Amino acid sequence: MKRRRTNGRGLEPIPGSITYGGQPRTKLTKSPGSAFPHDFIDQYGRQVEETYIIQPDRSLIIAHRQYKPIRFFGD
Repeated sequence: MKRRRTNGRGLEPIPGSITYGGQPRTKLTKSPGSAFPHDFIDQYGRQVEETYIIQPDRSLIIAHRQYKPIRFFGD
């Protein structure tokens, strides 16, 4: 799957990304430069794992996105 970048500021958000539709309004508890993961199921039913990095202005960028294989019961 192709990864699209936005102006050198990380990957473009997809539905389910924390930054899809804009930056979050919640107060961040981690320091700028910190990274944290976010897992979700996308609109196609795939499990997605994203890693975000907090910027000095407290905005978030998506530094990494990985699509996990779909697992069925018994696999």
